[in-house]
Amino acid sequence: MYWEIIKMAFESLLANKTRSLLSMLGIVIGVSTVIAVFAIGKGAESAVDEQFSGLSAKSIIIMGQMGGKSGGGAISSSKLSMEDVKVIREKAEYISIVTGIMQGNDTVSYNSNEDSYAVVGTDLDFFSISNLKLVTGRFFTDEEMKDKEQLVVLGSDVVEALYIEGEEILETKVVINNKRLEVIGYFEETGSSLGRTSKDEAVYIPYQTAESSILGDKGGSVMLTLEADEVDNITLATEEVTKILREEHNLKDSQENDFRIMDAGSMVGAAQESASLMTTVLTLVAAIVLIVSGIGIMNVMFVTVAERTKEIGIARAIGAKQGDILKQFLFESIFLSTLGGLIGIFLGQSIIPLISKFGGLLITSTVTGPVLGFTFSALVGIVFGFYPALKASRLDPVDALRSE
Repeated sequence: MYWEIIKMAFESLLANKTRSLLSMLGIVIGVSTVIAVFAIGKGAESAVDEQFSGLSAKSIIIMGQMGGKSGGGAISSSKLSMEDVKVIREKAEYISIVTGIMQGNDTVSYNSNEDSYAVVGTDLDFFSISNLKLVTGRFFTDEEMKDKEQLVVLGSDVVEALYIEGEEILETKVVINNKRLEVIGYFEETGSSLGRTSKDEAVYIPYQTAESSILGDKGGSVMLTLEADEVDNITLATEEVTKILREEHNLKDSQENDFRIMDAGSMVGAAQESASLMTTVLTLVAAIVLIVSGIGIMNVMFVTVAERTKEIGIARAIGAKQGDILKQFLFESIFLSTLGGLIGIFLGQSIIPLISKFGGLLITSTVTGPVLGFTFSALVGIVFGFYPALKASRLDPVDALRSE
């Protein structure tokens, strides 16, 4: 009996190929969307982990606060400078390492190649707490920094853009702000960021050089990176540094901070929360698509029941039970939705590499997307197909036979 029910359901669906395909279309789109959404969400989480991979759990970041309002309505402008690094080193009890960078943008050129990159003026402590690793070459020395030597270490993307593969890089000279700086090293690719800038798309010079001849007249922004002595002292270190900087910047009690201070944990948490929120919103959109497609399947099944009323009457007259009619029409609905789900899985998995390649997004395939998409599609078939199937099974055999 079950085989006969399945056979009749297949014959009915094949007899209306166009209608069946159109009914499955919404399911296909919905399941594909679910798979893409989870892949994008997982990729976003991976991007967050990668972005903050250079920070330890003890890291604290301090950036300038542009145009912050005081309690009395006055505007407190940002005063972060490299001098703050010295003050924090002298006064902070819970800070083990503190470094600062002066950052701006400028054109970097070598021979006939040039492009705009982040120019980062920094000290030696920056390299000790970052995850930058040299491919070859060296860092600056204390003496070279004091003498404001025209030296530079290049990020991996800069090397790739300015130099030909296999070309000698060390001891060549690049031009930044009409100054010729000698290349003394270059870094491996990291994929992590420095504020809003990729570490790979930056060049690194002594901050004294940046301040005096490269970025000084262009108003480079300053960012401080600190490490607390213990993870448990993050809160104490943050409060301590806030107090030191407020005193150093002569801020009144009525004025807000002219800087933003964030610890690594809160930054990673906020970024992961944003990625999770994006995944949730997109998943809801995909769920709406699946529900709408389920309503479409229900409408098609109602039409099918109306068209096959006489067939139902004949089946009941020759001995088919209500349960048999229910199973046949319910199977048709489930088959439409599950087949659409399988096609959606194939399509969704196929478009992930295309989105990654042409959309420039970091996308990671997950098992969750296909499983959830297929499960949802099967439930859509059951839920939205049950009522039309129930209505078909409850038709009066005599009235069904009389229908035209």
